[in-house]
Amino acid sequence: MDPDVFSKPSVDSLKVKPNLVDYDSSYANFAWESLLSELDWLPGGSLNKAHECIDRHALSNPEKVAMIWLGKNGEEETYTFSDMKRETDKFANVLKGLGIEKGDRVFMFMDRVPELYISVFGTLKAGAIAGPLFSAFGPDPVKDRLQDSGAVALITSPDLRKRISGILPDLTDLKHVIIINKLGRETSPLDEHDLLYDDIMSTASEESTIEQTSMHDYSIMHYTSGTTGKPKGAVHRHLAILQQYATGKWALDLHKDDVYWCTADPGWVTGTSYGMFAPWSNGVTQIIYEGGFRATAWYEVIQKYRVSVWYTAPTAIRMLMKAGVDLPKRYDTSSLRFIASVGEPLNPEGVAWGVDAFGIPFHDNWWQTETGAILIANYAAQEVRSGSMGRPIPGVKAGIIDEEYNEVPVGEEGQLAVRPGWPSMFHSYWGNQSLYNSRFKKGWYITGDTARKDEDGFYWFVGRADDVINTAGHLVGPFEVESALIEHPAVAEAGVIGKPDPLAMEVVKAFVSLHQGYEQSDELRREIMRFVRGKLAAAVAPREIAFIDSLPKTRSGKIMRRLLKARELGLPEGDTSTLEDE
Repeated sequence: MDPDVFSKPSVDSLKVKPNLVDYDSSYANFAWESLLSELDWLPGGSLNKAHECIDRHALSNPEKVAMIWLGKNGEEETYTFSDMKRETDKFANVLKGLGIEKGDRVFMFMDRVPELYISVFGTLKAGAIAGPLFSAFGPDPVKDRLQDSGAVALITSPDLRKRISGILPDLTDLKHVIIINKLGRETSPLDEHDLLYDDIMSTASEESTIEQTSMHDYSIMHYTSGTTGKPKGAVHRHLAILQQYATGKWALDLHKDDVYWCTADPGWVTGTSYGMFAPWSNGVTQIIYEGGFRATAWYEVIQKYRVSVWYTAPTAIRMLMKAGVDLPKRYDTSSLRFIASVGEPLNPEGVAWGVDAFGIPFHDNWWQTETGAILIANYAAQEVRSGSMGRPIPGVKAGIIDEEYNEVPVGEEGQLAVRPGWPSMFHSYWGNQSLYNSRFKKGWYITGDTARKDEDGFYWFVGRADDVINTAGHLVGPFEVESALIEHPAVAEAGVIGKPDPLAMEVVKAFVSLHQGYEQSDELRREIMRFVRGKLAAAVAPREIAFIDSLPKTRSGKIMRRLLKARELGLPEGDTSTLEDE
């Protein structure tokens, strides 16, 4: 089989006809308004994601299974849409009883347990803004995000609360800490002011009215890393559900009888947009798997629960590839009819391996925290051009532009940009309107990625236009890591780059210079590594640390990360005319 182009099996060979039959020029005139009638809406024309994802299905098909939760210790729980409505109504009442109002920020810092999903939708029902956090974060990232957002409530677990206990006194806006101790697993001590989830839910009313949120009201925020400064809160509106619902059908080919599994953590945008909003707005049953990566366990999930649509990440695919193509053939994976990946470019070998392992290719797609939903995709009914992101979804105009913001000829590399106005477009960086405005130039949203477009309209990722590091699909801002490094008493200066890695795409590598009185040693390197992991998280902390006498800087004192990377990889250093004398 040609490794560059894979064809989807004919429509007749599929149990269910794809929603998106083909991609043609007629979609160029697509108007988002044509989909508005497919949403349920609230009385009076209001819009709320929780109603579109939970209540509408609870009213029309209450016993349909919404969630099958698979705990890390072998536990299993099943929730119907009726169950989800009842529990989210109760949690909305809990928040209202605590005085939480429309527009307040409520953050979740916890593992993938059902109560996380219940708390997100309960928060939306109360009209507040939900902010899921990655459960592997250390204290500093949690502190930065809660302080910046002015969060008034935090939902977490005993062990995670213990991890961040030192930063809680600094969070002056934080009024309530709600503790979820799933199945009594954890024994970490609680503060006397903590609220126990089970206790407050046991007395909450099951009758609740969803706050009248408009389609322009804020619903959820995710923090995204940048080259300079701390992570910024990208805020999305309830209107985003329109595109999340649509791309669930178009880009992931979801049907109501599907069993769907998204492997992303809700602390990242994929885990909410496609681990909550897209699947449940489409009324599908989804698997929530709490455990970590293990190839045999993943195949067992697909086999036992007859997963039909599977959305994962290239890093996970490469780890499955490492386990061998024979392993999946020991399991019955015939239920799979559509498999997709996101978070970083999927290499052609990964696409080919999907065909060898499962008989169907992985379909890559592209989007960002700021875009809120998929913008470019390889579709079910089209050929897959391995290595390509695919084509823009209906209603979205993308382009490759030069430094003057003009489109370049087909085949040339340039900045990937998108015409603003898609429904799930972020509406603000929380508290930083000037930075938000800077992302829009001459009628384009500037994505920060570089790419090229071929003659058939397929887009091909080239790289990042800035220094943000993509490690296993997680975007890591070098500034955040550098700030943690220089808090160590031995570190005078620090510079961080992404170093290519065959599994994770990139790993974080740090270069540090030391204060006088400290000497380079393996022991000091390990000490600094432990220090930074304690402040950040193993997932974003440096994998490697190199000692150097001084860091290359411009005459104005800015660290030149591109020179660090060029010297590390043996690449040309380019223009060094602004480099300070070394």
